[in-house]
Amino acid sequence: MPKSNSFQPGKHFLQIPGPTNVPDRVLRAMDYPTIDHRGPEFAEIAKRVLDKIKLIFKTSEPVIIYPGSGTGAWEAAIVNTLNEGDKVLMFETGEFSTKWWDIAEKLKLKSDFVKGDWRTGADPEIVEKKLKEDTNKEIKAVFVVHNETSTGVASRIGEIRKAIDNANHPALFMVDTISSLASIDYKHEEWKVDVTVGGSQKGLLLPPGLSFNAISSKALEAYKNSKLPKSYWDWKPMLDNNKNGFFPYTPATNLFYGLDEAINMLLEEGLENVFARHKRHAEATRLAVKAWGLEILCKNPEEYSNSLTAVMMPDGHDADALRKVILDNYNMSLGMGLNKVKGKVFRIGHLGDFNDLMLSGTLAGVEMGLAKAGVPFKKGGILAALDYLSK
Repeated sequence: MPKSNSFQPGKHFLQIPGPTNVPDRVLRAMDYPTIDHRGPEFAEIAKRVLDKIKLIFKTSEPVIIYPGSGTGAWEAAIVNTLNEGDKVLMFETGEFSTKWWDIAEKLKLKSDFVKGDWRTGADPEIVEKKLKEDTNKEIKAVFVVHNETSTGVASRIGEIRKAIDNANHPALFMVDTISSLASIDYKHEEWKVDVTVGGSQKGLLLPPGLSFNAISSKALEAYKNSKLPKSYWDWKPMLDNNKNGFFPYTPATNLFYGLDEAINMLLEEGLENVFARHKRHAEATRLAVKAWGLEILCKNPEEYSNSLTAVMMPDGHDADALRKVILDNYNMSLGMGLNKVKGKVFRIGHLGDFNDLMLSGTLAGVEMGLAKAGVPFKKGGILAALDYLSK
């Protein structure tokens, strides 16, 4: 059996749900000499990118771009809008919603953390009920992860916005789109989201290294009264400098070249076409999983993710052992199960720079891996997906 550290010919299939495959056009755009980040050439690029990125979030309001991971942008959303002791409503939909809650706890917010089963999204009915019960308007913000990367569950952000409105509640609305932005339709302004958190390494076709806060005028008002400590993540110096295409500290200059090209690619394809492509690949994947006789972790079809599919293993079989067989034999990486679902699920990423043939190869690798690992399943998943894709 080949070892994972030995030479394997052909292209590695990176089918984790992020970081995703980076297109050649983006790699070539980044392969450019570093320039003065305080000079006119960079200012021109930065102003162009800061303007175009609004189209991806579907907003006319400011978007801040940090050199940092999505975890930092989570923290930025909190420290720029809230105060110690503020009550917030959060939902356990998987590993990453739990990590955001952990940051809120460390920053001494009072979290009403609604427990979940990691198979369902944030419930709009619970949002409305809790906000209506909050007659003194003590809840200052509602936090939701749009697409849970650890589970393949997509919460219904538009319905949650309606629930907040139905409750006539002034709470800020905070949404994580790290694995949904530029993959699943998202409407920052229409859904009246106050802070949208994003990251570069998934649907935006880039390596890790950039994170985002798309912010509303309501969030900027909240900033004026926020006393939580902030320095690196402070919105004001970012916004003040961004007006002229600059940053209060060193930006990730070469990633800006890549982001400029990535946005061009997304707009050339057309955002609605990008979303339709992701939906189509997700449905083909789900058809394959069902044909194999395996179970999708996400319970509710209306919450199926179009970025990734988390697949449950039959009892007595370990997902990490299967992943190793697939990596060693077919040079393909699949996402592991995290925390509560470690060893119980594997995750197929089908987002970013991805097409029908890449998906077909991915599903072939999974089906061959299931057979080689001795996992009980029914053959025919690949054919089910191909029949769907060829229609």
